[in-house]
Amino acid sequence: MAQDLTPAEADKMNRDRTTVERDFWQKLKATARKIPFIDDLVSVYYCALDPRTPLQSKAVLLGALAYFIMPFDVFADFMPLLGFADDAAVLYAAIRAVAPHIKPEHRVHAKEALDRVLQSSAG
Repeated sequence: MAQDLTPAEADKMNRDRTTVERDFWQKLKATARKIPFIDDLVSVYYCALDPRTPLQSKAVLLGALAYFIMPFDVFADFMPLLGFADDAAVLYAAIRAVAPHIKPEHRVHAKEALDRVLQSSAG
């Protein structure tokens, strides 16, 4: 049974959503060829914005996506080998928490979007 978010959780989720909607694609374009978990990352994006995804799951996913977007995190993204390790760990934990809500259509949308992003950043 899904629980409602507390006012503080709802406020944080709304801030995270604003950050994700504003900055996700820009960050993705800048890092697309450097991160091995890009397919999962974009699938999570589509799941988080899907109106059918339960509120608690959205909060978890938006938090993980906002962490990915943050310019300063545990390991700076420009550090070889370690740069995205913390992002991957946060994303992995979020996916494990809400795996049943990441649907095949989220993965299809992610693949289509990635094809476009990678084509546009190829030149």
